[in-house]
Amino acid sequence: MEYKRIQSIDDPLFASMHRMMQTVFPPEEVLAFDKWKEPLEDRGIQVYAAVHEGEVVGATEYRFYPDLKVAMTDFTIIGQPALGIGRFLMRNRERDLARLAEAAGTDRIGMFAEIYNPAKTEHDFGGVTPMNPYVRREVLSHIGYKRLDFPYLHPSWEENGEGVGGLDLCFLPQDEALDRLPALLVTTFLDRYYSALPDKPKEWHDMMERLRQQDDIALKPI
Repeated sequence: MEYKRIQSIDDPLFASMHRMMQTVFPPEEVLAFDKWKEPLEDRGIQVYAAVHEGEVVGATEYRFYPDLKVAMTDFTIIGQPALGIGRFLMRNRERDLARLAEAAGTDRIGMFAEIYNPAKTEHDFGGVTPMNPYVRREVLSHIGYKRLDFPYLHPSWEENGEGVGGLDLCFLPQDEALDRLPALLVTTFLDRYYSALPDKPKEWHDMMERLRQQDDIALKPI
């Protein structure tokens, strides 16, 4: 299996990956094909495909914020079972993030991810067994992700100004003993991450205002 970076919508691997995203994720989680042009060309956004026998069988997107010392996994897609795709993507992503931190002359506190709450979603994720939200949540719990203890929603990637629920904002700490994050770190990260979506729902602004009134946010098991 090969770990190949995608940096252009003209790359045939991107068309294959985008089709896979549309099959697996709900529409409000998938940016339109043409709107990927700038993100793919952004040096700070890492988009990689797992390629097996010439076919895209998985993919991941992530980014690292050196000044915050945190990463964000935008998505991880496992397109087929029984190929070890999940671990392949995780290990390669981890090595790449270590490289990015070293190049920036800093270390890492951990990594954010939005994780589906299976009790709050009815989407079948393309019927791909490894993408089942119950399976994914348990696997991510085993890896070490913890849930930030507040009701979470994010602006829709359909750019219609609506909020998307059914997920928890989670964090994978480098230090397993870490049980809280500064609220300022969380709000700074969210403001920056969703700056690409200027039209945000009232619920988003209300959520952010509540977080700004806190000193820290507890990390809970998922």
